[in-house]
Amino acid sequence: MNSSGGTRSPATKEMGWLCGDKLHFWEPNQTFHTDRPDLSECFQLSVLAWLPCVFLWVASPAYICYLKKSSRGYIMMSLLNRFKTAFGLLLWIVCWADLFYTFHELQQGQSPPPIYFITPLVLGITMLLATFLIQYERLHGAQSSGVLFFFWFLSLLCAIVPFRSKILKASSSGGVPDKLRFTSFYFYFGLILLELVLCCLNEKPPLFSNVVTDPNPCPEATAGFLSTVTFWWFTSLAIKGYKMPLEAKDLWSLNQRDSSKKIVPKLLKEWEKEQTKVKSSEQNLTTKATYAKQQPSATNHVSGGAAGGETSPEEVEVLLSNQKAAPHQPSFLRVLIKAFGPYFLIGSCFKLLQDSIMFVNPQLLRMLISFTSQKDVPIWWGYTLAFLMFFAAILQTLILHRHFQYCFVTGMNVRTALIGAIYRKSLVITNAAKHSSTVGEIVNLMSVDAQRFMDLTTFLNMLWSAPLQIMLALYFLWQNLGPSVLAGVAVMVMLIPFNAVIAMKTRAYQVEQMQHKDARIKLMNEILNGIKVLKLYAWENSFKEKVLAIRQKELNVLRKTAYLGALSTMAWTSAPFLVALTTFAVFVSVDEKNVLDAEKAFVSLSLFNILRFPLNMLPQVISSLVQVSFLPPLLLFLVLPAFSSAALRLSSASQASVSLKRIQNFLSHDELDPNSVDRKTSSEFAVSVVNGKFTWAKEDEPVLDNINVMVPQGSLVAVVGHVGCGKSSLISALLGDMEKVEGEVCVRGSVAYVPQQAWIQNATLRDNILFGKSFNESKYRRVLDACALTPDLEVLPGGDMTEIGEKGINLSGGQRQRVSLARALYSDSEVYLLDDPLSAVDAHVSKHIFDNLIGPEGVLKGKTRILVTHGISFLPQVDNIVVMVEGRVSEMGSYQELLNQNGAFAEFLRNYALEDIVEEDEATEQLIEDELFPDDVLSNHHTDMVDNEPTVNEAKKSFMRQISILSGDSENFRCRSVRRQSQKKHQEAQEKKKPQEVQKLIQAETTETGRVKTKVFLEYAKAVGLVLSVIICLLYGCQSAAAIGSNIWLSQWTSDSLTNDTQNNVHKRVGVYAALGIAQGVLILVNCLLCRAYCMLRAAKLTHRNMLQGVLRAPQAFFESTPTGRLLNRFSKDVDAIDSHIPDNIDIWMRTFWYTLNVLLICSALTPMFLIVIAPLMVFYWWVQRFYVATSRQLKRLESVSRSPIYSHFSETITGASVIRAYDRHAAFVLMSDIKVDENQKSYYPGIVSNRWLGVRIEFIGNCIVLFAALFAVMGKDTLSPGLVGLSVSYALQVTMSLNWMVRMTSDLENNIVAVERVKEYSETKTEAPWEVEDKKPPAEWPTQGNVEFNEYSVRYREGLDLVLRNITLSVKGGEKIGIVGRTGAGKSSMTLCLFRLLEAAGGEITIDGVKISEIGLHDLRSKLTIIPQEPVLFSGTLRMNLDPFEKYSDDDVWKALEHSHLRKFIGNQPAKLELECTEGGENLSVGQRQLVCLARALLRKTRILVLDEATAAIDLETDDLIQSTIRTQFEDCTVFTIAHRLNTIMDYTRSDKGRFANSSLFPPTSFHHFECILL
Repeated sequence: MNSSGGTRSPATKEMGWLCGDKLHFWEPNQTFHTDRPDLSECFQLSVLAWLPCVFLWVASPAYICYLKKSSRGYIMMSLLNRFKTAFGLLLWIVCWADLFYTFHELQQGQSPPPIYFITPLVLGITMLLATFLIQYERLHGAQSSGVLFFFWFLSLLCAIVPFRSKILKASSSGGVPDKLRFTSFYFYFGLILLELVLCCLNEKPPLFSNVVTDPNPCPEATAGFLSTVTFWWFTSLAIKGYKMPLEAKDLWSLNQRDSSKKIVPKLLKEWEKEQTKVKSSEQNLTTKATYAKQQPSATNHVSGGAAGGETSPEEVEVLLSNQKAAPHQPSFLRVLIKAFGPYFLIGSCFKLLQDSIMFVNPQLLRMLISFTSQKDVPIWWGYTLAFLMFFAAILQTLILHRHFQYCFVTGMNVRTALIGAIYRKSLVITNAAKHSSTVGEIVNLMSVDAQRFMDLTTFLNMLWSAPLQIMLALYFLWQNLGPSVLAGVAVMVMLIPFNAVIAMKTRAYQVEQMQHKDARIKLMNEILNGIKVLKLYAWENSFKEKVLAIRQKELNVLRKTAYLGALSTMAWTSAPFLVALTTFAVFVSVDEKNVLDAEKAFVSLSLFNILRFPLNMLPQVISSLVQVSFLPPLLLFLVLPAFSSAALRLSSASQASVSLKRIQNFLSHDELDPNSVDRKTSSEFAVSVVNGKFTWAKEDEPVLDNINVMVPQGSLVAVVGHVGCGKSSLISALLGDMEKVEGEVCVRGSVAYVPQQAWIQNATLRDNILFGKSFNESKYRRVLDACALTPDLEVLPGGDMTEIGEKGINLSGGQRQRVSLARALYSDSEVYLLDDPLSAVDAHVSKHIFDNLIGPEGVLKGKTRILVTHGISFLPQVDNIVVMVEGRVSEMGSYQELLNQNGAFAEFLRNYALEDIVEEDEATEQLIEDELFPDDVLSNHHTDMVDNEPTVNEAKKSFMRQISILSGDSENFRCRSVRRQSQKKHQEAQEKKKPQEVQKLIQAETTETGRVKTKVFLEYAKAVGLVLSVIICLLYGCQSAAAIGSNIWLSQWTSDSLTNDTQNNVHKRVGVYAALGIAQGVLILVNCLLCRAYCMLRAAKLTHRNMLQGVLRAPQAFFESTPTGRLLNRFSKDVDAIDSHIPDNIDIWMRTFWYTLNVLLICSALTPMFLIVIAPLMVFYWWVQRFYVATSRQLKRLESVSRSPIYSHFSETITGASVIRAYDRHAAFVLMSDIKVDENQKSYYPGIVSNRWLGVRIEFIGNCIVLFAALFAVMGKDTLSPGLVGLSVSYALQVTMSLNWMVRMTSDLENNIVAVERVKEYSETKTEAPWEVEDKKPPAEWPTQGNVEFNEYSVRYREGLDLVLRNITLSVKGGEKIGIVGRTGAGKSSMTLCLFRLLEAAGGEITIDGVKISEIGLHDLRSKLTIIPQEPVLFSGTLRMNLDPFEKYSDDDVWKALEHSHLRKFIGNQPAKLELECTEGGENLSVGQRQLVCLARALLRKTRILVLDEATAAIDLETDDLIQSTIRTQFEDCTVFTIAHRLNTIMDYTRSDKGRFANSSLFPPTSFHHFECILL
């Protein structure tokens, strides 16, 4: 084509100075109105050539700064880099060759236009800049470049036009007029193409970067620009996941920027700043008067704002009053914004770009419909429009997913930061704060609340994006339909109050549901912690009913939420339709000239579809303004794009709002003041307390008052006193765990702490002892010997590498205590605080530990030791004794001084010292006594033990005399030799054991692999109801058919304009359109109510009940090998998935499936050629889906499994917080938690990337559908009406999202249905024997006698382990009192567990009153026996509930039981009396008081057989004596088995089962030789 000729356009005249006279700048006829369009040469040389150059020059300064700032080290010069640089220089040479050729032409007398000088010059300099950037990137470690990629891509794109143009000109003119420029251009084009290809390749990582050192680095760090934009770098994992189920070892390392090490400090720093700011502003506001008033309360805590939870009305009141006093609470939302805002803002920029591009396609649709209605227009217009729609959609996809990536990574970082902050806070909160936030609640903060924030951050941008979208959509609609749009706006406004009410109500329900959920998890936590007690007392049903009652309340709230959700979903779906209906009806009614043609109708419809999403947010903005909440529930419609249900969006934002307050309150709790105990003291005393006054909570009465204690360096101080007098509180005060009201506390040097109830980690025995210290073989052996642990290692299956279960569940109480002592000894500290560590071990071991470890000749001599004890026999050997009475120090001095003072303590000593010392000696001489005294020295008295009290005392004295004769023996040779032999045996055993595989107790959590089995879906469908499931599916189909029908009807309506038949049919058209729309709304409502409010909740109820039943029916061994965290995870996270997520997934999946099916049917029906394209697209779709679902499902499973350890470790940490603080292991535990969180995020991060990877590929399919729908519409423009084209393309535009959501929901459904699988797994756990056996029920009054017989009885803990009791034969007559003694870990407790069938027989049988216990139901057996267990377990609730959960007994009975258990005085002094609230685990009572509560339980049940399992170990001697007399009188005619460490406890018993039952004349000693292995 000739560029000259015709009139010059205005643009050409203006650009004349640049283009010269010969070249035209712009030729419309040559460009648009022709079948072979082309651009003028001058336009090609100016605009097309300069566009890439302008981009590079504008982008370079910012890019250079970015490279300089984020330098990662330099990259060695590679072959790839050399080629890039060489081609860059070649391009510069080619460009300037053109420039010199122009100068040459000028010298030849020609006059080339200025453009021939300017363009080569600009291009040449730009190529030099590009070459410089290539080298600059290399020096700063950039492996790939987005800026240069865009530059080369733009250059190539702009060069395509001249590429075609030059060939067209050459072919039309029959030759090449300007050979040099022609040749140089194709050189230029080739080099640009090569540069683009090379730019897609990646450089090697920079030297010294962590990618080089990391064994499995995330490929994202080294991915090229294209790979990053399309998420291609993830493909390798998708393929691996498709080929075989992914395992943890396949996952990439977490990016450094997302690790806890980087993220958590960032948040904490901002939180500290915020708290400091609030405090300083408060100080400025507070008047001097109030300031003076607050001065005296110098309590031991660091104030962190208002403390308070959301559970009880009292706490809410406290919270409100605090808010009045301090109106400025630190804003956690502001902190989150400061910490994560900048990164999040980048995502927001992408969102802004995406919002703008979103409105391009409706405009292109307008042009396309206009094109199909015009005749005699070039066909290439239509093709160009089709491809423009395709490219706009592709661009929108890439930008949207980049935005999502930023948002999701921010969400992930927020979760990491929140878990880290909550964990760190829980280690330092005060005891008062601990009581207002129980373990269950804090675990919920970590699991549920942190997760909600993560879900929400992804859609926060909608806050500004929604109003922007509404404004843009209304602007374009006004252009399209004029003022009629206002009718639609009026409908929107009318819907606002409706949705606002729903939003506010849903939020209220959300708070209520969270409270019920907290209560349920808290109760479950307690049930799991006290499961052994529940089983022993046969209380499972009572607690099951309690859980189910809370669950029912939770389900009722969920049902109400579902009703609101159904209305909300109907409004969500119907709103755009109602807006469209009113707008169209008004448009055609107001003016006869207004014709609703296809262009107006379908462009408006596509705009209404865009409007649908932000439209539903307006009411939320209003409701948030009404509620003035920090995190507006305006976010509530944000959680999923257009196809998600409104109910889910509604609940998510309200939940996040609630979560924000809960987390803010928790982080604002008061903290323990690290400076309350002065550790840098230079005082002469190792420990000193001066005028100390301490309380557990600042508003409570002081627990300790006027405490003055001085402990010299290296001395041993004993603290004695009655139960509940404040001995343990004194230790807590020295640790800094209590609120210091006044006084000074100084502790010099490092501290080791042994708590009263040993805290054991779920780790190996060795790790528990080392506690983070390095291993030293000889020191370690000395510690084991001193703590009498060496013999125990023989019994444990893996020696000291045996894994100890949660809370030390597979060790006996004494073993746990000795491990705790070993930990203290190994720590080699300067001050040892020992809180009654000897109570849990028997007298024999107790003496060994005192002599070898604590006492004046023990390993710890020279160290400062403070020992709380009830063992009076040790007192003569201590340096000082502190006597505590009711929270005060009543006396203090050496043993002799206190005796001389002749005070209350001296009297107490005289009463109890004798028998306690005798007990110690007896323990030492046990073996000799067995040999020398085979006959029972008490045999004359055993018949009248109970009847005749004086006789008992005589018996005691006689027994003591015999013992004291023996104690004259200077050294017990037999005892010593036995010990030596056992050590030798132990060493041999250890050597043998080393090569063996250590058996793990806690098995790794099982993860199902591969596809979710169909039976899991069937299981869920059965729970929903099979018939109902089918009806629901059909209803979804009907609803979809109604939606399609209305749009086909609209297409027919727009065709009226072609036949000028518009006015005649208006009423009919509007009426039918309205009817179809209303039918759609009604069907949705019915479907939602049926589906969500009835069926799904029924399924949720059933699955939870079955799991609860399964767990409560599981045998005790199941709880020993399953961590509590794992079970709690199933009861919280998985139940939550069944409650909320699965119904949403099913709802969205069904709607998207039917929608996609309809689109494909319509496109195929209108243009049958479409069927040709559907086949390959669907194959690609299926292929992507298979890859994605396989990988995503396994990633989700790995994420679930790696989540449990976070919570297990967390609850373990909270329980041992004081131990961790005492040993100063705070940092190590924080690091452990961080590692577990990072491990979890390692599987979560690929999960979110997999969604982006899928999104880009699936949306590409959707974009192809748009392209082909448009192309076929262009091809069939002569046969299709504009209405049908509009219908086809507008549907295709919507299908992208629908396809995307269908795959996502398929995957999410598979991921969440895993919850059904996991819940089902625990519903089908192996159960213990039936609770009741109908045909074997014992008589109601059984047992009448209380005779117990063991016949050849053997038992083992678990399958595959050795027998712990072997072939025992024993007969006990009703009413006998049997004492079972023996060293710790010998199997004493195991023997009692057999009676209750917590351990089932491996051989032999037990009969009670002639009834074989193995044949009757467990509840029938256990309800007829009573045990006072070794560890007193209380549940949170009233004291009355703890004593009598079934409410069988009257208040008088309960008071009587309390009186006999010596608790009446204490309970009577409490304001709440029997309604006294026990905190979680009974923490507000001392251990001794808890033990007395357990005694009261036993007194209430008053069964024929009573078992006391070291029940008085934690009680002082005086109370122990009282209890023994209670047992003698109250259980006079009962059979009593007592496991005891103190011999005075069983001194007056009928028989003491010690090895050979030496004190029994009823049976010859030979009958019991089998007991040796157990009790010696």
